[in-house]
Amino acid sequence: QVQLVESGGGLVQTGGSLRLSCTTSGRDFSMWTMGWFRQAPGNEREFVAAVSWSGRSTYYGDSVRGRFTISRNNDNANVMVTLQMNRLKPEDTAVYYCAAAKSLNYYSDYLRYDYWGQGTQVTVSS
Repeated sequence: QVQLVESGGGLVQTGGSLRLSCTTSGRDFSMWTMGWFRQAPGNEREFVAAVSWSGRSTYYGDSVRGRFTISRNNDNANVMVTLQMNRLKPEDTAVYYCAAAKSLNYYSDYLRYDYWGQGTQVTVSS
């Protein structure tokens, strides 16, 4: 059974930091593009960040560029993806989802991702 499991969410004050992790299992995702998306109540799912299979190419949404960093570890049998979030703002409050896509093309389009985690809540208080 393929699983993507997010962890690391929680409550943090404005200006604080959180580190999200996504652990995969059930399939070899070492050649897949991995991404993070988020969704706040009443909003569409928003692209946050993506990383190529090699880890050499990273992409960010405009609202998080310069504050968030995505990385991945392909060394183990189960690929792990992390999202380091710094200088958090109340508008970063959302459920954050980890996802996997076969291709790096259209990395910001959530419809191009084939596997999804259940999400982890991030709440930033003002």
